[in-house]
Amino acid sequence: MEPGNDTQISEFLLLGLSEKPELQPLIFGLFLSMYLITVCGNLLLILAVSSDSHLHTPMYFFLANLSFVDICFISNTVPKMLWNIQTQSKDITYDGCITQIYFFLLFSGWDAFLLSVMAYDRFVAICHPLHYKVIMNPQLCGLLVLVSWIMSALNSLLQTLMVLRLTFCREVEISHFFCEINQMIQLVCSDTFLNNMVMYFAAILLGGGPVAGILYSYFKIVCSILRISSAQGKYKAFSTCASHLSVVSLFFCTSLGVYLSSAAPQSSHASAVASVMYTVVTPMLNPFIYSLRNRDIKRALNVFFKGKALKGHFLRSTSDCRLNA
Repeated sequence: MEPGNDTQISEFLLLGLSEKPELQPLIFGLFLSMYLITVCGNLLLILAVSSDSHLHTPMYFFLANLSFVDICFISNTVPKMLWNIQTQSKDITYDGCITQIYFFLLFSGWDAFLLSVMAYDRFVAICHPLHYKVIMNPQLCGLLVLVSWIMSALNSLLQTLMVLRLTFCREVEISHFFCEINQMIQLVCSDTFLNNMVMYFAAILLGGGPVAGILYSYFKIVCSILRISSAQGKYKAFSTCASHLSVVSLFFCTSLGVYLSSAAPQSSHASAVASVMYTVVTPMLNPFIYSLRNRDIKRALNVFFKGKALKGHFLRSTSDCRLNA
């Protein structure tokens, strides 16, 4: 390929999941449905936590933050994909691509850190129940979320700045439905050694760190649960972790699978399809996993909607009385 200056690259082409025209309406309908379900489901979860004072606890505070991050995470990629399908265009500007990379790294890193923080919260709740409220005070919870955001922001800023220094070739086709950093680097004509080192270091530090914290927390949790004498007590303790464990497994296993498969250049299209699991499916399933077996969330939503219905009925009754008067 003929090398080109990165200042000469004004746009890239996102090839998407399929180039077959007959599949585009199906892909559009499927991803639009998943996007709306994700946004509505996570907004309902945030609404339930914020409206019910009984849910103003560390566990639900972190869950509400996770829902917010999931909304931002999916909104960074899917709307642009839907727009391209609707307009029958594959273009994305250079600035738009760099912006997508920055926010993708920011929200994916923040997601990973929040999952590790939630594992620590469960560890304290089960292994140190008498000191739970003292340890997991509001100041510490806010600090944990803030530190998670700062570390994710610094990582995404560093890696984005590293991309800006690269020289791209004339070939600007990205075999993905969004600007994924690994796919971008494959289009580079200049030396990518430093970028690869930074990416691998970040993956070990920001990916391995949260995974190690989660594994340690759950090792301690399992040891603590095994010391509980009653079967009912063991079930109750484990049930508080089951939802989080499901989300952790789904997010990290699919992410790891995608990045391991992306090491093979010929698997770029397969990697794009597999990445749908952690960029779209996982954020969509999170509110269902946390709410279907959670009585507190169900109760909060029931109270909220019943309250809205009663308020609406009261306003209509008041309006009718005024008209009759």
